[in-house]
Amino acid sequence: MKDTFKHKGLRQQLVEVVTNKGIKDQNVLDAIGKIPRHLFMDSGFLDHAYVDKAFPIAADQTISQPYTVAYQTELLQVKEGDKVLEIGTGSGYQTAVLCEMGAKVYSIERQLELFKITSKFLPKLGYRPKKLIFGDGYKGLKELAPFDGIIVTAGAPFVPKPLMSQLAIGGRLVIPIGDDVQVMTLFIRNGPKDFERHEFGKFRFVPLLEDKN
Repeated sequence: MKDTFKHKGLRQQLVEVVTNKGIKDQNVLDAIGKIPRHLFMDSGFLDHAYVDKAFPIAADQTISQPYTVAYQTELLQVKEGDKVLEIGTGSGYQTAVLCEMGAKVYSIERQLELFKITSKFLPKLGYRPKKLIFGDGYKGLKELAPFDGIIVTAGAPFVPKPLMSQLAIGGRLVIPIGDDVQVMTLFIRNGPKDFERHEFGKFRFVPLLEDKN
């Protein structure tokens, strides 16, 4: 697992691309500048690692476009020490961004193949989430709630109620809602039953899988 000067240079170019698309949070940009994204992909696809686009990984999933990761993370307004629940660990790239920013990350993955790969891989890179869970993201993680932030990294046809209830007062939920095309949506919890809703641009995500058993 090598991270060379060439990779570092390509990362800085990627940071410039993401900055030019409007990302302003310096902590987000610093994280993207530090994380060796090429190690999250098969070695044959190194040329694609620092291009601002999504790319296929195992189990018919994708590693998200860096801009999308940055956009969602910026909306989440992560502060060091925040307790963050991630729905859809996937390749672990978004998890690494949150860890790099000092969040205490709890992440749920529905695909067993991906869960096995990522739970072994992240610690090798020095990223240690508080907990990686194989399970149903629609249910969240009630026993460890509330969370300062919840980030959903797959397209959800609706907002799972458990996620709303597991958000701390003042907490933020970032979720792409929709079927074929999703609208990036931010919920801010102002009180026990008081949620602010903000809608942003359109994105395309792989679908959030519900446990059918």
